[in-house]
Amino acid sequence: MSMVSALRRVALIGLLLGCLSSLPNAGLSEERPSLANRMWSQLLSEAQGLGLPTKFLKAIPPSFIQFEFDDLRTYAAEYHLGEHRMVLNRVLSFNGAGATLRPLGRLTHTEIETLYHELFHAYVDYLATAAAEALPDPVLVFARAQQGCRYGAVLITPVVQRKGETEERFLSERESWEALNETWAVFVGWMVWNQLELTKDAGQSIQKSGRIQDEWVRRLRTADREGALRGYYEPEDPAERVVTHKRYLAAASRLSSEEAAVLMRDVMGASPGLLTRSIGVLAGSEEPGERQGQCSGKRSGSVMP
Repeated sequence: MSMVSALRRVALIGLLLGCLSSLPNAGLSEERPSLANRMWSQLLSEAQGLGLPTKFLKAIPPSFIQFEFDDLRTYAAEYHLGEHRMVLNRVLSFNGAGATLRPLGRLTHTEIETLYHELFHAYVDYLATAAAEALPDPVLVFARAQQGCRYGAVLITPVVQRKGETEERFLSERESWEALNETWAVFVGWMVWNQLELTKDAGQSIQKSGRIQDEWVRRLRTADREGALRGYYEPEDPAERVVTHKRYLAAASRLSSEEAAVLMRDVMGASPGLLTRSIGVLAGSEEPGERQGQCSGKRSGSVMP
């Protein structure tokens, strides 16, 4: 065999091996989006079947969130902002295999609440990402305005168990954005959990007037009065993080009626009747100076077309 023939043969073998080695990777790259799309489609379909809110979920492209399963110790789910990565506890996967999500109907109400909490973070992450290439969504515009006028200076409870003891804190850009996001996500999760609890046996919807909606509104009044609709943030100061990883907002810095209106109407898709009753409850409890960080002139009705 001549030297030229030998070199040609080696080159052909190398080319063949290169093509073969690339085939599995190509298959995986095509399979991953397909699995993500199927999982997202399943999630939307099952949420609709349970009567859960899907308005904000439908705004997120199927391929935006990268789902992963891991052995989480503390939470059922964690969303990593900026990475577009949702890490779910392996126990939430089908047969614990870590491949796809269990049917929503087989999750506990608390697990679904946590899932919606984290999915809302993904929604805000998507709005912020999309705003870099197009006009920002009105919900994001409203959120940024609230970040400045309500969450730049907040009251916190240094000791969570002593809700009556508060301190004022001036938050950084990151801290205030996290405080807003967590406050809003807490409310989203609260809405979903209470809806599931009230409708599991009744066969009625909270969106329609009646006994179930009455009870939902009563629970909202109680949650607002007890300061349950409040968020938290991780302090930036390393010395403060030695003391605690989370600072919880005080009742005076809880969710406002303006924020609730935007979340219920433009994010969760609440019915006009439920929205009117709920905002009436929250606005009725807002005495002058009672809440920290009032945003004068930024009414909820003016932020959406």
